[in-house]
Formats: sequence, C-alpha cells, structure tokens
Amino acid sequence: MSKALLNSYMAKHSDTQAALAAAMGISLSRLNAKINEFHSAAFTQTEMAFIISRYTIPNDEACRIFFDKKVSHNATLD
Repeated sequence: MSKALLNSYMAKHSDTQAALAAAMGISLSRLNAKINEFHSAAFTQTEMAFIISRYTIPNDEACRIFFDKKVSHNATLD
C-alpha cells in the first residue's frame, strides 16, 4: 500500500483521516490500522471503491495506492 499517495489525495481534497473514517462509517483507529496494514488489516473492495470515488482517483493510481508492496532495499538475491 502506498500511504504517501493516499495521503497526497487526502491533502489535495483538504481531508483528514478523521473525516475519511467518519465518511466511511469506521473508527479512526480502524482506518489507521488499514492504512498502516497493522496486523494485516486491509481495505475491503467496497472501502477501496469509496475512497477511489471520494477522491476521483484514476485506475493506475488506485492500483498503486492499494496494491503496491514495499520491497526491502536490504533484500539480497541468491
């Protein structure tokens, strides 16, 4: 997940995590867990569609937000 890209869309719309959580009908702590993938928390398809619609996110950027995986810079190849 690309937190930075999601945060940039939120900032462009002058939105906060608290406002997004309220609009989604979930707690701020639950939204934060999903954004930070805490204990494997993840957005549902419905939640992703809501966020994409709320911020008018193009498909390629939506994929980057919700499906990009961080790869360790310290990883070595055998």
